[in-house]
Amino acid sequence: MWCLWNLFWKRFFDILICVIAMIFLLPVWLILAIAIKCDSEGPVFFAQERRTKNGRIFKMYKFRSMVVNAEKMEAGLFSFADDPRVTKVGKFIRDTSLDELPQLWNVIKGDISLVGPRPCVTYELGDFETLNRKYKKRFEVKGGITGLAQIKGRNDNSWDEKITYDNLYIDQFKKQGVWLDVKILVGTVIGVFQRKNICEEKLDSSLNDSEAAKLAEAEIIRIAHLPDEDPVGAVQATE
Repeated sequence: MWCLWNLFWKRFFDILICVIAMIFLLPVWLILAIAIKCDSEGPVFFAQERRTKNGRIFKMYKFRSMVVNAEKMEAGLFSFADDPRVTKVGKFIRDTSLDELPQLWNVIKGDISLVGPRPCVTYELGDFETLNRKYKKRFEVKGGITGLAQIKGRNDNSWDEKITYDNLYIDQFKKQGVWLDVKILVGTVIGVFQRKNICEEKLDSSLNDSEAAKLAEAEIIRIAHLPDEDPVGAVQATE
């Protein structure tokens, strides 16, 4: 019963904040849309299929920060320092996280929440059905625009560390409810102003972007499908 009450307030909080934000940020949306169109050829928005609760696939929206079809070029899903695919306006909106604003619409639609595990690209972790228990646990809740992993290092964390924080969030939310979301949102705002850990780090600095991306992708999928050893939930709260 308490869990259902937490989910009710979480949804109420999501809708309230998103509606208010979209109204007050409308001028920002218009300015960004004009800047993106003037800066490079292509649409204002970028849509990408991602996974949310129970592995459901949905289209997640962003302001476009890269050249068209960037996902099929160079480093693919990865973006390392000085990524040539990022546009001039794109660099600014990525540094300030303004590219994430269209996801407020995803929250209102119910695809994701303001706070939760960051939705992965459909093929990012490999086959969803064969994920090990640790990696599949993060899909017990809706994905989020931000989450515990984002305020605990963002891209400075490995995927496995991100999963650990995602699962820790799930456990802590059951105890703290929407108050935990409030704390994470405050931490996210602070992190945006600090502009840290925006780009991913290469596992091997001697590799070019394409090679580094292939190595990282293979390692992520390998770890996500390792045999289960420890029981899910063995992670202890550190806060």
